[in-house]
Amino acid sequence: MKTKDSRLTIIPVFQRTCFAFIDRHHRHHRRPAGSIFQVGVAQEGRLVGVAVVGRPIARQLQDGRTAEVTRLCTDGAPNACSKLYAAAWRIASSMGYVRLVTYILSSEAGTSLRASGWTLVGLRGGGSWSCPSRKRIDKHPLEKKLRFERTLIKSEHSKPVTDKY
Repeated sequence: MKTKDSRLTIIPVFQRTCFAFIDRHHRHHRRPAGSIFQVGVAQEGRLVGVAVVGRPIARQLQDGRTAEVTRLCTDGAPNACSKLYAAAWRIASSMGYVRLVTYILSSEAGTSLRASGWTLVGLRGGGSWSCPSRKRIDKHPLEKKLRFERTLIKSEHSKPVTDKY
C-alpha cells in the first residue's frame, strides 16, 4: 500500500526550471537573484515543489559554512515542503555546510520545518528595506519573520526558542 509521501520523489532541477516554477506559484516573493543549488520534488513525474539554497542574506551569517533556504515553493502537494526542507539539509550538509537557515512569515505555523527536524531560533527583522538614501517599492510582506535552523554544531545563534510567537 502506497502512502501519499511515498509518491514524492526528490529530483535535481535546473535553476531556470526552478525559477520559472517560483514565478508561477510563489505567494509573495519573486525568484531570488541566484543560488548555490536548487532541488525539486516530483509527484507521479510532475514537478510539485522547489527549494532554492543560497548564501545567507544576513551579513553576520556569511561565514562560508552557513547557507540559507532563500525560497521554498510548492503547488500545494501534501508533505512536499517537509520533503524539500529535509532534502535541502541533507544536500547542504553533504557539501560541508554546518548550518542551514531559513525564514518564514510570523503568521505561518512552521509545521513543515518542525516535521523535518528544524529548530525555531527566534523572531527576526521584518519591515521595509526602503530608506531616504535608497528608496524602494516594497513588493513583499513587511511582517516579522521567524528564523529556523538545522545545524551540525551548537552556537549562540542556534539556541532553541521555547516561547510561542
